[in-house]
Amino acid sequence: MRCAMKFLVLSTAVLAALPATAQEVAEGRWLVRARAVHLDMEHRSTPIPALAVPGDAIRVEDKTIPELDISYFLTKNLAAELILTYPQKHDVKVGSSAIGAFKAGSFKHLPPTLTLQWHFNPDGVFRPYVGAGVNYTRITSERLRVPGVTRLHLEDDSWGGALQAGFDVKVSKNLFLNLDVKKVQIRSDLRNDAGAKVSRVKLDPLLIGVGIGYRF
Repeated sequence: MRCAMKFLVLSTAVLAALPATAQEVAEGRWLVRARAVHLDMEHRSTPIPALAVPGDAIRVEDKTIPELDISYFLTKNLAAELILTYPQKHDVKVGSSAIGAFKAGSFKHLPPTLTLQWHFNPDGVFRPYVGAGVNYTRITSERLRVPGVTRLHLEDDSWGGALQAGFDVKVSKNLFLNLDVKKVQIRSDLRNDAGAKVSRVKLDPLLIGVGIGYRF
């Protein structure tokens, strides 16, 4: 994953040196979007036999969050996008037909993502694009435990891939409407107080966002 990040940084630096086209100069190289994004978590986890917790019983809260996205057009068709938000709090529940259900606590995560995008119709009113890149997630403020048994801890860091597709619709000289869908890989080991791994949690959210953008 470090190699992938180095590749993205190097590609951005090289492509940024390419000359601008007349269209890029007219519209500007920067596109800033504000989106409302719904996170639909995958809810996948391995069993915890010692605690009688079956597979996929760990449920992380789905939620809708604000998102700020900053794109820089390296060429007419190619852009790099940095996707940002503030730390998001998620409640965690554990439950199945065998053990019932209970709230296990909460945690916060900060998931900046960097993608490279290809824009298929950069001069049109309707401008579809696809993208791929990397996600880094920082997990903090853990308050997780199985009642009466033990506290639980998620790893602080997660690196994963990200895929993206969407489109912009030009509504004025600088203003755009946007629909964006991303699949992001976020995974973490779950450990007990002794540091032993008890489960592997796969969040891997599907992010569906709508928003507005300004190009300059």
